[in-house]
Amino acid sequence: MQESWIAERMRHIDSSGIRKVFELARSLKDPVNLSIGQPHFDVPEPIKQAAHAAIDRGDNAYTVTQGIAELREKIQASVDARYGHKDRQVFITSGTSGGLVLALCCTVNPGDEVVVFDPFFVMYPHLVTLAGGKTVYVDTYPDFTIDLDKVKAVLTPKTKAILVNSPANPTGAVIPRDQLRELALLAHERNIVLMSDEVYRVFCYDEPFSSPAEFNEETLVFDGFSKAYGMTGWRLGFAHGPKRLIDEMVKLQQFSFVCAPSIVQHAGVAAWDYDTSRIVSDYRRKRDLLYDGLKDRFDIVKPKGAFYMFPRAPWGTATEFVAEAIRNNLLIIPGRTFSRTDTHFRISYAAEDKTIERGIEILNRLAKR
Repeated sequence: MQESWIAERMRHIDSSGIRKVFELARSLKDPVNLSIGQPHFDVPEPIKQAAHAAIDRGDNAYTVTQGIAELREKIQASVDARYGHKDRQVFITSGTSGGLVLALCCTVNPGDEVVVFDPFFVMYPHLVTLAGGKTVYVDTYPDFTIDLDKVKAVLTPKTKAILVNSPANPTGAVIPRDQLRELALLAHERNIVLMSDEVYRVFCYDEPFSSPAEFNEETLVFDGFSKAYGMTGWRLGFAHGPKRLIDEMVKLQQFSFVCAPSIVQHAGVAAWDYDTSRIVSDYRRKRDLLYDGLKDRFDIVKPKGAFYMFPRAPWGTATEFVAEAIRNNLLIIPGRTFSRTDTHFRISYAAEDKTIERGIEILNRLAKR
C-alpha cells in the first residue's frame, strides 16, 4: 500500500491507550482488570427479551433514519417534561459517539476551535480533528471542576463549540450545578454551540443530575443506553437539541450510519422503562469501597458519578506507575490517555467486589515504594 493513500488527518489520530491495555490484558494470566470502561453486569433480561422478540417479529430491516416512533416518543416525552423547550427535538443515534461524530461534522468548519476540558474522554480531540477543527484545552486540575475565567481566556472569534461531560470519564467528577449554569449562559452570550455528553447521567451518587440544557435552550445533549443498561456493544444512543441542528444531524446520519440498529431500538423501548436504581446503588457502594480502600495512601478527589476514579500517582509519572502496576498483574489506564498531564491514572470500579479488593491490595502495596 502506498503511504500517499493515507489521509493527512490520520497522522493526528493515534490508537487509543485503552485499546493498548486491552491488548496487553490478553497476555496476562488472571489479571486484576480495573481498566474497562463498561458496566460489569449483563444486559437485564427484559431488555434481552425485547430484542429477541423484535428479531422473531421480523423487525430486522432499516428503520427511518431518526429512529422508530415508539422509542423517540418515549424519550421526547421525558425530555419535554424535564426541560419544556418548544424547539427541542430528539432523534436516535448509533451510539453516543455516533451522535458526537454527527454533531461535530455538522457544526465545525476547517479551522474552527472546540473547547474541551482536560482531563477529557479519549475520543473528543480525535473527533474534532476528524471534523477539521482544532481542540483548545481548558485545565480542570486539581479538583476537576470548571473555572469560568479559564474558559473565557481561551475563547476567540474561531471558537465554534464547547464540549462538556458530566458525570465525567475519566475523573468521575460531577460538575456543580452553578458552574454548569455559568457555562451555559456564557455559551449563549457568545453564540457558541454548547455540547453536553450525558451518557453517565443516571450515575450520580451524592446529588441530583444537572444538565446545562436547563439554563440554555440551545444546548445540544448526547446520551445513550450503553452505561445504564450494560448495552455497550448494542450501539444505541440519542441526541436532543434545537430542531434546526437536529435536522442537519439526521440528514448526515442518513448518508453515514443510516440508522441505529433496528432490533436494538425496539429493545431500547423496554430499557427506557427499566428501573436502574438498584444498579446505581450498587455502583455507589463500589465507589465507596474503592475510595475508602485507597484514600489513606493516594491523593484522590472523591468521584461523585460515573464509575471511575482518577488518583494521582504516588511516585514517578503516571505512566511509570501504571507500568509497574501492570507488571504486578493490575490493569489500569495512564492519565496521558485522557490528558496532556502525566500525573494521574484511571481506575474503573465497574467490576466484581473481589476484583476491586485485589486491586486495592496491589495499589496500596505499590504506593509504599
